[in-house]
Amino acid sequence: MDEDDGFEDAGTGTPLSAIAEAFEELSSNHDLMLKPFCHACSLLSVLFGSLGIAFKFAELEYVSKVRDLTEASEIFGSLNSILDYDVRNDTVRTPGSLSRNLRRVRQGLDLIRALFQNFISTYDDSLKEAASMAYAKVCAPYHTWAVRTAVSAGMCALPTRDQLLIKLNETDDSAEREMRRYIDASLPIIEYIDKLYISRNVSLDW
Repeated sequence: MDEDDGFEDAGTGTPLSAIAEAFEELSSNHDLMLKPFCHACSLLSVLFGSLGIAFKFAELEYVSKVRDLTEASEIFGSLNSILDYDVRNDTVRTPGSLSRNLRRVRQGLDLIRALFQNFISTYDDSLKEAASMAYAKVCAPYHTWAVRTAVSAGMCALPTRDQLLIKLNETDDSAEREMRRYIDASLPIIEYIDKLYISRNVSLDW
């Protein structure tokens, strides 16, 4: 086999292509059902794991919240039904509630979207600026000083651009293609989730 053949089909059957396909399928649905939503979200876990210690906080929080929502999908059919339940019980913002878990998972989706946007807008070998900007925009406003400090320190341990591409079995071109697919598909999903809260007079400042 030629040395370059390993990347001949990069983007096909890779973690990024699976993520893009799952979110494209989700975004085509009018009402988001919980089981397929959780399945798509679970695919993102590999990305948090590939980014090292800087995103360990996100990996731990994100994975646990997706797991809780997955378990809840045996009872609740849609994302709408989760909000309806917690609004009735006045538990939308209660730690451990499904609505709060959904809010945190939504932040994880947006964090990856922002990171992808920064990744494809520059060809810097270091991911520090791309990751730092994504974190500052999406997560930092909701984190304590201690968490922000730990994340900042961990940014120095991020893989390089090439190391990340190798981990994901992508080339620059295939990664950009799949990242754009995710960016386009995830935005309406993120907006849909935000509207679930806004339509019930729940602010998004938490």
